[in-house]
Amino acid sequence: MTFEATITSIHRMTPQVKQFVLEADRTFEFDPGQHTTVQFEDDDGEEVVRPYTPTNTPGSNAITLAIKRYDDGTASVYMHDREVGDGVTLGELEGNLTLRDPDTDIGLLSTGTGITPMMALLKRYLEVGSGDVQFCYGAQRQAEIMYRETLDQLSTEHENCSVLYSLSDEEWDGPTGHVQSHLDGIDVDRHWYVCGVPEMVVEAKDRLAELGVPDEHVFSEGWEEDEIEA
Repeated sequence: MTFEATITSIHRMTPQVKQFVLEADRTFEFDPGQHTTVQFEDDDGEEVVRPYTPTNTPGSNAITLAIKRYDDGTASVYMHDREVGDGVTLGELEGNLTLRDPDTDIGLLSTGTGITPMMALLKRYLEVGSGDVQFCYGAQRQAEIMYRETLDQLSTEHENCSVLYSLSDEEWDGPTGHVQSHLDGIDVDRHWYVCGVPEMVVEAKDRLAELGVPDEHVFSEGWEEDEIEA
C-alpha cells in the first residue's frame, strides 16, 4: 500500500545529506526504527522503490527523512532534485529494527546514514526508557557528522545519555578509526542496535560477540551478511 505526502521543508545537513520533512493527510503510527519507502518511475519507466527511515517519533502527520546523495543513486538523486511543495509517493512503514526492552540499558551503534533509525530509537528511549543509552556514531570527517547539534543537546539534557563520535578519515581531538573499534569495556548485558553499511554491521556484531555480548542482545536489520556474501 502506498500513500502521497508533500515535502514541506528541506534542510541541508552535510555536503551530501539533505533532511526532508514530508506531511500527509494521516497520522503516522509506527515503531521508531521502522522504515518507509520512496517509490517512483525512473526515466525508463521502471519502478524504483528505496527504503528510508524516519528520524522522528510517531504521532503526527509528518515524517523526517535524512537522505545522502550518491551520484549513481537513482532514488537519492531523485529526492535531492525535489523542492518544497513536491509530492512524493511513500510506502507503509515496516521493519524489525525497533526497541525491544525499554527497561534494559542500550547501545546504539551506527555509521553514515545508518544513524537515521538510531535517532528515532534514541528519542523513543529517552521518552520511555528507564536505563541509560550509549550512542556511538562513526563518520569520515567532522563535516559529515549528522545530527551533531541534536545529539550534543540530548546528551546535555539527559544524564542517562552519552555520545561518542569517531572519525575514520580526519585527525581531531576526539576518537579516530572505525567506531566499532571503541567497544572495549562495554557492559555485556546491554542491548545493542547496529546500523550502517553491511561490512560495518557484520564487523560490529563480530566484535560484540568477541566481547561477550550474547547474540540475542544484538539487533540489526538482519540482511547484512547476505549482502556481503552476495
